Amino acid sequence: MVMEFNKELDARGLHCPLPILKTKKALADMLSGEVLRVLATDSGSVRDFQAFAKQTGNDLLEQSEENREFIFFMKRK
Repeated sequence: MVMEFNKELDARGLHCPLPILKTKKALADMLSGEVLRVLATDSGSVRDFQAFAKQTGNDLLEQSEENREFIFFMKRK
């Protein structure tokens, strides 16, 4: 099943904390209930996105890894 999203953020090549900071900024520009797809290559981002979701109340709908790239779907609270 393909996850639908409203906006995409390419954070590939960025290291902590930039993927999270850019995600926070992108979510701030979105409406409640919209979904942001984030692409990242930093292996620490898996742990960071889980913590970010808990701290902010935004939902981490899905996370996966393909070819050393991490894909996150965040739903704006």
